[in-house]
Amino acid sequence: MSASLPKDLLSRFASIVGDRHALTEPDDVAPHLVELRGLYRGETPMVLRPGSTGEVAAILKLASETGTAIVPQGGNTGLVGAQTPRPGRREIVLSMARLNRIREIDPAGGLLVAEAGVVLSQVQEAADTAGFLFPLSLGSEGSCQIGGNLSSNAGGTAVLAYGNMRQLCLGLEVVLPTGEIWNGLRRLKKDNTGYDLRDLFIGAEGTLGVITAAVLKLLPKPRGNETLFAGVESPSAALDLLRIALDLCGTSLTGFELMPRIAIEFSVKHTEGVRDPLPSPHPWYVLIDISSSQSPEAARTLMEELFAAADERGLIRDAVAAENVAQRREFWHLREAMSLAQRPEGGSIKHDISVPVARVPDFLAAADRAVTAAMPGARIVAFGHMGDGNIHYNISQPVGADTAAFLARWKEMNAIVHAIVLEMGGSISAEHGIGQLKRDELAAIRQPIEIDLMRRIKQAFDPAGILNPGKLLAG
Repeated sequence: MSASLPKDLLSRFASIVGDRHALTEPDDVAPHLVELRGLYRGETPMVLRPGSTGEVAAILKLASETGTAIVPQGGNTGLVGAQTPRPGRREIVLSMARLNRIREIDPAGGLLVAEAGVVLSQVQEAADTAGFLFPLSLGSEGSCQIGGNLSSNAGGTAVLAYGNMRQLCLGLEVVLPTGEIWNGLRRLKKDNTGYDLRDLFIGAEGTLGVITAAVLKLLPKPRGNETLFAGVESPSAALDLLRIALDLCGTSLTGFELMPRIAIEFSVKHTEGVRDPLPSPHPWYVLIDISSSQSPEAARTLMEELFAAADERGLIRDAVAAENVAQRREFWHLREAMSLAQRPEGGSIKHDISVPVARVPDFLAAADRAVTAAMPGARIVAFGHMGDGNIHYNISQPVGADTAAFLARWKEMNAIVHAIVLEMGGSISAEHGIGQLKRDELAAIRQPIEIDLMRRIKQAFDPAGILNPGKLLAG
């Protein structure tokens, strides 16, 4: 096969982890070769599943010595192809699934030490059992892994209040492409002793080193939670509502999601157990989460004050507050189902963008005009984290359109949408990363000095160029 490597070299790699954890059978390898949306399909002669940091170090040392490309892979939930080997390139996949221990929970320090292969939901559960909150929340939290969350600087629905993965990490353990191990598992919230190496690896998409463990921040559990699902007239009305919510609630505002009617319809139509919370349709919706560190009554009071202020200004057409935890989960399940609910509707061209929060309504209006002019009949499913300006601007194919012909216009649609984003001072990748999908576009939109500095960093850390080649940086 085109992705083959010499048998003796493969044997040397396999001996590091043991034959049982060196996968070569097609059925065993297949799940590691395609990303979630099927945009990228690759080849590999072997999937290695190390069980320790030492084994990762031995693998990378041998890879550097032999010029063998290594593709780190976590839960394989990424959406830009950063975790997918390329066809015909002889790249070995390094699965982190066996590095799945929670090494320590420190209640006094409010932290948890987890290996890279620990699934996000397991970290959430461990924190909860210890009486804490780990606030990162993603639709893929039942399968994505902490190492991948860090490598992509994952965001999710609670960035508004808690920040993204960069803000939730205190220290890292990383294996460099040379096989050297950097133990940076520091537990300090203040440490001004030179360059912050941690921040180089977070968001680097596995191109500078392989994260094997991390020190994660834990936060106090809220004592009260309230969730409101409301219909609004427009994104502008939602923005006004957000301003009122921030003014009244401050840091207690832990979620503010924006959703169009079409996204609600897709979720209800294609997701089991999902229903429309309101009796009649509305053009747009917001999902608001309020968390109080004081009491359930304090959270309820904030929600009531917010509703009263918004109602007085005519910003809410209709609304329902969650009466219990089960209903709260129902509301969030409706929101989290929106990505997968687009699949049965045919092809979908995706955008993961961010603009300044105040420009979200302007962006949506401009992008809608431009996209529908270029593609009449396109169904725009734009939803996301309005509180931090991150919108998943997705375009579903026109009803009855040919899916292949529609998807062939992916780059054309990207160019239209991203031009508006850049004009508004936004980003073409808010939380999914660059990977293969946006690699060439990144080189075109960033300043030459920025790309040059990135290349210098890559060369310094990975002089042999063996770690996740072809991702993030072109060439």
